[in-house]
Amino acid sequence: MTLEDLISTLTKEDIELINKEFEKKQNKIPVYQYGKITFNELSKLVDIKQNFKQQDKFNNWFSLDHIFSKKDIIFFKKLISKNYLLIENYHEEDLKINVIAPIINKVDFFLFDEEIRNFYEQSLIYKTEKFIFNGITDFLVSSGLKYSKKPYFFIQEFKKSKKNDDPQPQLLAELISAVELNNWNTIKGAYIIGENWNFVILERFEKHKYQYFVSRTFNCTNIEDLKGIYKNLLFVKNEIIEMVKSDG
Repeated sequence: MTLEDLISTLTKEDIELINKEFEKKQNKIPVYQYGKITFNELSKLVDIKQNFKQQDKFNNWFSLDHIFSKKDIIFFKKLISKNYLLIENYHEEDLKINVIAPIINKVDFFLFDEEIRNFYEQSLIYKTEKFIFNGITDFLVSSGLKYSKKPYFFIQEFKKSKKNDDPQPQLLAELISAVELNNWNTIKGAYIIGENWNFVILERFEKHKYQYFVSRTFNCTNIEDLKGIYKNLLFVKNEIIEMVKSDG
């Protein structure tokens, strides 16, 4: 078994134990877990600001011209009718299995020939001289089949509400890790709170200096918004295919 194979089998409990042991040995470098980091912590570690003015940043992403079939519309209506009365009461796993996974599976990021697929609960580590980002990501699309080689897109958090945890800084920490590890200048992601989806673009000016953009909210219990979510994810899928081709 390779090191990458071993890492891909780690559970959340394994990661937490490793973090504790790692902190003991690296007591001068604080470790921040993706699932727990706050805006206050993130803003002290890096220079990051939200850009509220340039909403046209999403124009290209959200402009995919897609013709929906009758089967597509039936799928969307059935998904909404089964879940809209209960979605506010769903716990994280309920939301993931009943709502998120069907949408993701319909987009179908699993592309065997291109060696691209989606990963759930994948470990990710980004280490600097001043801090370490570490933990388990909820969802990412990456090159690689047995294990993630290069992450291209993240979704965080599958939580039912914003009462206990805010998925936005958690997503941003993952996006920062990816752009730095991949040496990119921009990356896309999304976070989900109950029925609400927001899409995010992170731009890197220089190491540890960023701006990010947050889209309008898409409510997946509204059929027009659900169609928009599907199109936005389909755009990401097509973009990743082209990026992997160019990287190869």
